[in-house]
Amino acid sequence: MADTAAETDRTVVKTYVPEYQKAAWRDHADALDMSQSEFVRAMVQAGRRRFDREEPGSEGSSPGGDGLEDRVLDVLSADDHRSWDQIRQALVSDLDDRLDEALRDLQEQNAVAHSGRHGGYRLVETDE
Repeated sequence: MADTAAETDRTVVKTYVPEYQKAAWRDHADALDMSQSEFVRAMVQAGRRRFDREEPGSEGSSPGGDGLEDRVLDVLSADDHRSWDQIRQALVSDLDDRLDEALRDLQEQNAVAHSGRHGGYRLVETDE
């Protein structure tokens, strides 16, 4: 039988991430009504489950699909229940983070420009 004290003992783990990423994680944790520690722990465990399900060189558990089932499993926890809205918010937050990163990258590549005055993004015209 496992030692219950060893199962409940906690220790500190530190990581360093850019401020925008920490802010995104904080917002995501808030949306799920979780602490930042709970959120990071849940996301690490979800990532580990995904790696455990995938064999090297495989296409994952939903080949040819969009991976939505895997993403839903990543959000869910055996220790807690999530409402439809919490699951949806987690998936939307992930998309928001990816969109934010893509737009930032495209701006750095000078392919897209943002104008606060015009209220949005546009393609940057090239001289080709």
